[in-house]
Amino acid sequence: MSPEPAAALRALPSVDQLVRRLADRAELAKVSRGRLTALVRETLDAERQRVLAERAAPADAEALAARVVARVAHAGLFSLRPLINATGVVLHTNLGRALLSRQARERLEAVASAYSNLELDLATKERGSRYGHVEALLRQLTGAEAALVVNNNAAAVLLALETLAHGKEVVVSRGELIEIGGEFRIPDIMLRSGAVLREVGTTNRTHLRDYAEAIGASTGLLLKVHTSNYRVVGFTADVASRELVALGRERGVPVMEDLGSGSLLDLRPYGFPYEPTVPETVAAGVDLVSFSGDKLLGGPQAGIVVGRREVLARLEKNPWNRALRIDKFTIAGLEATLAAYEAGTALRTVPTLAMLTEPLAAVRGRARSVLRRLG
Repeated sequence: MSPEPAAALRALPSVDQLVRRLADRAELAKVSRGRLTALVRETLDAERQRVLAERAAPADAEALAARVVARVAHAGLFSLRPLINATGVVLHTNLGRALLSRQARERLEAVASAYSNLELDLATKERGSRYGHVEALLRQLTGAEAALVVNNNAAAVLLALETLAHGKEVVVSRGELIEIGGEFRIPDIMLRSGAVLREVGTTNRTHLRDYAEAIGASTGLLLKVHTSNYRVVGFTADVASRELVALGRERGVPVMEDLGSGSLLDLRPYGFPYEPTVPETVAAGVDLVSFSGDKLLGGPQAGIVVGRREVLARLEKNPWNRALRIDKFTIAGLEATLAAYEAGTALRTVPTLAMLTEPLAAVRGRARSVLRRLG
């Protein structure tokens, strides 16, 4: 029979008693008295909560001492550490998404271990733009007039909506009001940006006339969202980017397309279904195209926006841009990743692409090798 809670709590050793019990443990020799006392308090607090919640008998002093030793061992490890991804999912959000290439890792180390020209123009010796380190590469690889990079794609969407449509309506197909991981929803980010959602069409069918009929004096943006994490099949209809761009030009309303994963390459030759690429979307005339850096691109976490120069200039001047800007480590990793695309070596040197395009026979062979080693 479990003791009464008060009696059970009284049976626990005091902080001082447990500290004295642990004082001569060899594995705690390098732990300061203050740190040891704090860990003992944490352990006892956790045990009190367990006793009260479960109405259970308390652990004895030796068991509690063992827990403190385990806490010390765990505290000595970095919280973020490498794992083996055996899930079969190359871009696994919980496991950190894209792996960086060797060149990207080398660039990170170089920038981390020395001062750099992050915001210094080496030619003029004047202050420069941090975005200049990657903008030329992004323009070249996407065909866009200008580019801007913030810390993730949700931030890119937020910045664009706040800049172009704060207090105005954003027209978007009902079938594209997506939710991605972590309960991130397009309508929620739109609300935070100060934009007003104007849904058009239905879940499975949206026509150009739906957008046209929704445009009015308060319209700030036509938004197209690529539904990369699900697909509606059957009796469906949507509007092509070129059609939406033509309507936007005719009515004087900018068009943005959020590609989400956003690939620079057409992966259909490697067995993947059709996905609109960033260069293809830019070529369709879309004013702003946003996509992630750490998904199909295979680089560090980033939100990349490419498109028309005058529109990007407005985003860059928005005070929110400074709050969302990338640091030197992201720039170093992203520049190296983009350089692999420019050199035509990305399919071989960018780990995400190398894994996704690896022949199935090679994957099977490696899996059999692992099984043999596991016995």
